[in-house]
Amino acid sequence: MSQFQFHFPTIAKCGAGLADQAGALLKPYVDGTLLVVTDQGLIDAGILAGFFASLEQAGIDYQLFCAVEANPSTDVLDAAVALLKERDCTAVIGVGGGSSIDTAKGVAAMATNPGNILDYEGYDKLTQPPLPIFAIPTTSGTGSECTASTVFTNKRTLFKTVIVSPRLFPRLAILDPALTLKLPAAITAATGMDALTHAIESYVSRQANPISQAMALQAIRMIAGSLEKTYFVGTDMAAREQMLLGSFLAGVAFSQSKLGNVHAISHTFGGVFNIPHGIANAALLPYVIKFNLPACPERFRDIAIALGADVTGLSVEQAAARTVDAVVALNQAIGIPATIRELGVDLEFLPQMVSDSMRSGNVLVNPRLTTARDVERLITDAYHGSL
Repeated sequence: MSQFQFHFPTIAKCGAGLADQAGALLKPYVDGTLLVVTDQGLIDAGILAGFFASLEQAGIDYQLFCAVEANPSTDVLDAAVALLKERDCTAVIGVGGGSSIDTAKGVAAMATNPGNILDYEGYDKLTQPPLPIFAIPTTSGTGSECTASTVFTNKRTLFKTVIVSPRLFPRLAILDPALTLKLPAAITAATGMDALTHAIESYVSRQANPISQAMALQAIRMIAGSLEKTYFVGTDMAAREQMLLGSFLAGVAFSQSKLGNVHAISHTFGGVFNIPHGIANAALLPYVIKFNLPACPERFRDIAIALGADVTGLSVEQAAARTVDAVVALNQAIGIPATIRELGVDLEFLPQMVSDSMRSGNVLVNPRLTTARDVERLITDAYHGSL
């Protein structure tokens, strides 16, 4: 066995209704004022009423920041940090989708580290421990509640900067599927495919290990068995729970293994065109899988089976190719566009997209060696629908 390390310090509490007990769960960790980072839509929908009531019941003083945006920018982060310092907050919780939790991580980091968040691009560059970080996801997608990374868009360069540090793991993640029951179908689809992409890319990553692969493959099974159910019947609690846990497992897996070409490229779509991350991943996924098939057909055969494909009597290579078919069929079933052109990608920006993609560390762990020319071809194929 090759040597590897598996580091995951986050405590996870899982179960329907736990968000309404968040105050009691957080009380042992919070000494002072808690900054709650979320978005106004969740507050307006009343989804977090039980959460806020629990904070008050537990006697936790909190300050609310609810100006989170999709694909969070450094401008929003700066505003949140200013509020934290003004109110002397001592801990931060992200409640919402990946944007809220990523913003919370960034706030906690910049409360104790000098300079700009963009100064810490890459791996383990934070010099000081962040404030305590907590997370409650309201989507089944990003896995940010259990990863050591955060992502921010530089509005000047339109580049999505990824900051990775073991210090960014939340101390506590509360997984309550009841919070996801009112997710609109479109967001269910986008975040669900984000989670599936995490699991697939993690499983075939050059940096995968037996533990991360076990988690990734189980995540694929859980997501494949429940995504369509939650898309068409959003109130199916059992399916919502499977999606939330599948997303969590995928997040833990890729926190160890990193990802691959889908994420390397899709981050450029979010930065340049502000395309929702999950939709960008979903549209790219079949093209990247096809590109990667020759590198590890046995692993893709495993994925095809986990996705529910019938591979009886097929060779390893034929079975692996069923992964592409299964992902295409799932995308079609839940309304994901077949090309990135339909998402608003403009090939006028192709040189920048290629350059930005090649800056990503995810390219280095993609199972198939990838050049700038390969990235250019992947983008143009996904644009024209040449699968």
